[in-house]
Amino acid sequence: MTLEDKRGHMIEAVIFDFGGVITSSPFDAFARFETERGLPADIIRRTNAANHLENAWAKFERAEVDLDAFDKLFAAESLALGAEVRGRDVLPLLSGDLRPEMVEALRRIKAKFKTGCITNNLPNNAIGSASGRTLYVAEVMTLFDHVIESAKIGLRKPDPRIYQMMIETLGVDPKNCVYLDDLGVNLKPARAMGMTTIKVLSGAQAIADLEAATGLTLRDSAAAS
Repeated sequence: MTLEDKRGHMIEAVIFDFGGVITSSPFDAFARFETERGLPADIIRRTNAANHLENAWAKFERAEVDLDAFDKLFAAESLALGAEVRGRDVLPLLSGDLRPEMVEALRRIKAKFKTGCITNNLPNNAIGSASGRTLYVAEVMTLFDHVIESAKIGLRKPDPRIYQMMIETLGVDPKNCVYLDDLGVNLKPARAMGMTTIKVLSGAQAIADLEAATGLTLRDSAAAS
């Protein structure tokens, strides 16, 4: 089924980032860690952003380096920006909480449109997870028609090729797609392809923008008020 979005295109698919969209953002955890350790504000985010296509984080998400190498590279990169932070210490901060309202919105979207997930993730077992949470995440992942994981294919956002892979697999026109991500740098290639993009700042904001883009009701009236 397709619905006409506000630009006059027929929506065929909605494509999601995972961390920071389906789950809460790790940025709050980064800030708490920095405060507790007496580190410069935003040192973790600045390290992630510096040379973002070829830094330790990018290499780890493409599975080009192992955990030990990532730990050392991240420490060196953060030290160059003002304070050493071990890569191993950052990884436990990444496990955000699933946003139930976003999971429900995804369920409703799947009933009408094709769904995809493009996630920059880490090699298996890089982050320990409780088994119950792992099972819940696995259940959520079944709501996507196709999932692309950076660590499995050796490409990561914002490489345009990863978006093209999703479009081709879903068999849709990018002009008929909505893409959600919490990072502006990852939205740019999708927008350049013609997708309607939504920068996720919160669950409520993202759902409101999704409702405007798709014409669907994605939450109960009580939640919307």
